[in-house]
Amino acid sequence: MEISRWALLCFLTGAFTTPAFAADAQKIFSQGGSNPGAIACSTCHGADGLGMPSAGFPRLAGLPADFLTKQISDFRSGSRSNPIMLPIAQALSEDESKALAVMLAKMPSPAVKPVNRAHVAKGPGEIVALRGAWDRNIPECVACHGPSGIGVGATFPPLSGQSAQYLKSQLNAWRQNTRKNDQDDLMGHIARSLTDTEVEAVSQYFAELSK
Repeated sequence: MEISRWALLCFLTGAFTTPAFAADAQKIFSQGGSNPGAIACSTCHGADGLGMPSAGFPRLAGLPADFLTKQISDFRSGSRSNPIMLPIAQALSEDESKALAVMLAKMPSPAVKPVNRAHVAKGPGEIVALRGAWDRNIPECVACHGPSGIGVGATFPPLSGQSAQYLKSQLNAWRQNTRKNDQDDLMGHIARSLTDTEVEAVSQYFAELSK
């Protein structure tokens, strides 16, 4: 009898239930959120979450959950300026944002060619990625974003697996100060120190690392 009472209490309090956000997140991703402005993520980012390179929409699949949560929050507050994402982020609740981030982080991401700092760097993109330009105080990209640009934790997202168009657009946003949601303006300094040729080349380099 005591066991039955305990089981009933657990059922009523939700202790036996699995987190509901997993199913909700899938619905939000494929159909949209509870508010009309929260359109389905798959509309722009693809059914697999790998983005739409030709349109400049980035990959979300496999990105760290904490990073994704922060970006949604930054879109919502306007600290990361984007006219498309602003109303969508504002239409998502905190619970929906977190649910989506957890689900997206678990989705399969592209395989990446292994490249480390010992690799001989050739061309402006590879040189910036692997060696930097320390005469202009530009660290190599892999110093923060990890070998092959696979990302490090919630602060430094993957670069490989994103399209060249998206990477270029973000570097230009940092350069133009229309994106400024990083700590101490680290990326702003780096992007503004790059030449147009280097921006184009390093974006193409990381895009081509995906197998």
